Amino acid sequence: MSTTVQPKPSAAAPKDGLPSQIAYLTRVLKTPTIGAFWEQLAGQARDENWSHEEYLAALLQRQVADRESKGTVMRIRTAHFPAVKTLEDFNLDHLPSLRRDVLAHLSTSTFVAKAENVILLGPPGIGKTHLAIGLGVRATQAGHSVLFDTASNWIARLTAAHHGNRLEAELKKIRRYKLIIIDEVGYIPFDQDAANLFFQLIASRYEQGSVMVTSNLPFGRWGETFSDDVVAAAMIDRLVHHAEVLTLTGDSYRTRQRRNLLRDQQQNPNQN
Repeated sequence: MSTTVQPKPSAAAPKDGLPSQIAYLTRVLKTPTIGAFWEQLAGQARDENWSHEEYLAALLQRQVADRESKGTVMRIRTAHFPAVKTLEDFNLDHLPSLRRDVLAHLSTSTFVAKAENVILLGPPGIGKTHLAIGLGVRATQAGHSVLFDTASNWIARLTAAHHGNRLEAELKKIRRYKLIIIDEVGYIPFDQDAANLFFQLIASRYEQGSVMVTSNLPFGRWGETFSDDVVAAAMIDRLVHHAEVLTLTGDSYRTRQRRNLLRDQQQNPNQN
């Protein structure tokens, strides 16, 4: 008795009208990546005999990955970093005072979820701003909103809001950010009015949102910057209550570059 071998059916094409229906549904659901890749992944699923569940998971993973990537790009853009610098680009060998385990912990951004603070203290030129930006970028990658500015620009922002009788509204707006970064505290002294505004910024975020501060001055000299030892002490008290304080030491990278240049010139005096 002979048997007839049935030919293997070819991969089924989408039914008429189905692509336009899926296009409509993905627009309504605001899932453009699914709309762009469902057909390609469906062909791969048929070729590789995926289950329905495997196909659905692959499609959703593509959508989530694309959304997270675009979200990170947007959060980095709205953070207003002066430049995008990463922790991977930071040369840890030039800053032996920085504990690697502490940096590894901070890079997970769990401190942001807990509304904790980070204080980076140390002399100019050792990379505090680079570290702050790098940690800020990590926070955006973890899904947190971040806003960066220098201490003087934060004061200017708050002063303008105060003069416009909208300080409370401005502080409320700033509280929407999970992490704010205040760079260069101590470089420019502030008068008492500015110090009071700065205190209100810190107080408004106490146990509500994370603050990261970089400063070239130890806490004992913050009274010089804010023209009031009492206000400075109250501010420091709120900042360090739930905080990781990193006191960093090392050579300025500018000094290091200058020293290396002089050494190279001494070793090669005939080179221009």
